[in-house]
Amino acid sequence: MNKLTRQKNRQWVRRIAALMVIPSAACCFWQGGTAAAHADHAPSPVAAFAPEKKDSDVFTMRKQLYERISAVTQIPWYRLAAIDQYERTLTRVHPKDRKHPERAIGIFVPLTAWAGPLNPDPEDTYPVTIELYSGMGLDGDGDGKAESNNNIDLLYSVASKLSAYGHREDNFADGLWAYYQNGRAVQRILQYGKLYETHGRLDLFDHAFPLPVKSDFSYRSTYGLGRSWGGRRIHEGTDLFARYGVPVRSTCHGVVELKGWNRFGGWRIGIRDLNNHYHYYAHLQGFEKGINAGDIVTPGQTIGWVGSSGYGKPGTSGKFPPHLHYGIYRDTGLSEWSFDPYPLLKQWEIQERQSLRKNKQTHR
Repeated sequence: MNKLTRQKNRQWVRRIAALMVIPSAACCFWQGGTAAAHADHAPSPVAAFAPEKKDSDVFTMRKQLYERISAVTQIPWYRLAAIDQYERTLTRVHPKDRKHPERAIGIFVPLTAWAGPLNPDPEDTYPVTIELYSGMGLDGDGDGKAESNNNIDLLYSVASKLSAYGHREDNFADGLWAYYQNGRAVQRILQYGKLYETHGRLDLFDHAFPLPVKSDFSYRSTYGLGRSWGGRRIHEGTDLFARYGVPVRSTCHGVVELKGWNRFGGWRIGIRDLNNHYHYYAHLQGFEKGINAGDIVTPGQTIGWVGSSGYGKPGTSGKFPPHLHYGIYRDTGLSEWSFDPYPLLKQWEIQERQSLRKNKQTHR
């Protein structure tokens, strides 16, 4: 290769690099729009978002990241937060397949998708060659690299891919479908986004016991016991026995996903939380007025009352003593399975009793 050819090649590479300054807007933004954005050794903005030990600090750091990427891509921060949280729930149930270093952002992008499916270097971080091989990795912080474990690069790359579909909610849903090819993912992310938008914050993980702890009730671990009505099956939850009309409360911050009649559970309601857990309340006497599918609920909010409905056509009641059947189901992304809620119920009951005692002592 002669000298002239080498010079032309270098010019060609520089031109391509200049065309890839889409992230440069983000670069200037991260560096305050100063000349430091173009410095060879500018301090990394990621350092300003190093994970802290306190949960409140982590939530604050994440929200700052969402808001700053939102300012560049025009995707609302609560939708970015919803994507991140959904991805985090997938990693919890698929830790081996989605293994990545500890970082603030929980989104996971396989190396083949990041660098490009035909890229001979699956760990490529050079934006020019990543684009040439149709990879999705972008340089969001302006350091000349597109790194799949860099918080800013990662969030900016995913947000940029989705922003191409538009900024209305239906456009966002279309983008989610194209990205995940999974209706469950679209539904969950829209639910999470609604929760974050409603509350304006990320720390929505506190819980409450499903019955008022001052009421009369009893329960024990009944998960896995046999059931015969409607065919042989196992008991996928815990029965909390109480009197008719005792308030049934949401155990979490969540979105009402289902409400109505089920021949097994009678009048029942299902609530989805940010851990992708589906909370199932069955055999209710009725529902709290105004509670509908799609509504946002908070821990301790009344959603219905203890009853004995179920085991028959709509309206059937009284075939067993009044009680609340409470179950929890975990979503894997493609399916759901139940797990024993008894340990969580005991934990929430103890925490609520302790909180009541502290409040009583405080107001003496």
